[in-house]
Amino acid sequence: MDRTKLLDLVEASDSDGLIRFIDGICAAREWEALAEVRHRCIEAETRGRQLFGIVQFLDYRQALEAPPGLAAEVLIEGAGRFALGPLWEVAASTHTWAELAPHVQSPRMRALVASERVLRGEAVTDDLDVEVLGTPLELFDWEPQYRLADYKSDRADFPGPDPVSLLPLSAAESTPADDRDSEDALFGLVRTWVEESSGVVHVITVEGTAPAAVAAIASEEVSAAQVGFPQALAQMAWAGANGGAYGSRRGGAVGRSAAWAAVAAMADLEWPPEPAAVAGAGARLQWWLWEPDGRVGGWHLGLAIADEAEGLAWAIGGRDELDEATTPDGSS
Repeated sequence: MDRTKLLDLVEASDSDGLIRFIDGICAAREWEALAEVRHRCIEAETRGRQLFGIVQFLDYRQALEAPPGLAAEVLIEGAGRFALGPLWEVAASTHTWAELAPHVQSPRMRALVASERVLRGEAVTDDLDVEVLGTPLELFDWEPQYRLADYKSDRADFPGPDPVSLLPLSAAESTPADDRDSEDALFGLVRTWVEESSGVVHVITVEGTAPAAVAAIASEEVSAAQVGFPQALAQMAWAGANGGAYGSRRGGAVGRSAAWAAVAAMADLEWPPEPAAVAGAGARLQWWLWEPDGRVGGWHLGLAIADEAEGLAWAIGGRDELDEATTPDGSS
């Protein structure tokens, strides 16, 4: 590594030059050098150099590409706040649990990394704090194939669930009802869209059917379709994982947890729930996806759920978008 060039770039706060310098180090797989660049940039920040974005980029590349021991060094609270995704998910996308486990110390980070590896098909048998997410370190045959983030050195892709064919929905009568716990859990799926971005979310509980709940929440013509529980779970997990237009991505394992939490709330299950109880609730409830007619692009979650036995239904309509058109899955 050319340290003289590095020092010149750091002192000049030359972001473009530093990115090219870092690209070269990663291409050469000089990982100890990458750690030194990170250290020097952090030190320079204390002297007023404007290198915050470069440190974020370094954290991301280290989590993504460095050997497990070095990748685990950046898996700490607060690191990579503005990276393309949470660093535990980034690291887990390219390293196995067996590789990372000896190097990750934080119980929370261990649970997050392990949960992401489970989503990617790895069997994890370690005794971990499952209460961090409330979901088991195991996938079940009634769950969907969750869509996983694909991280690259200069970009990330976040595929959404497969599209569903929708048909125009007729209006239906309903009576307002109150179920704050379920509404809070549904709102939790897209909380980041509101709190960190410019999204708008509406959630409602009614006495009536799922189409009636949609009609009560929609302000325009909509199309909808009844779907199976796996499709609805995939949609909820996708919403819970991403940050909308401007918010920070929360990660696939967090999205799965948020989806399970919504099911548990509507079915009045204690948290953390037994997997069999979640499966049973999913089979018992009716699930609908819906969207406003004519809306294209951005991030949208339109979901309605009915419990025929209780005579209750819930609906959520959440939307966020960039200032300019973007793809619905939020890929960058």
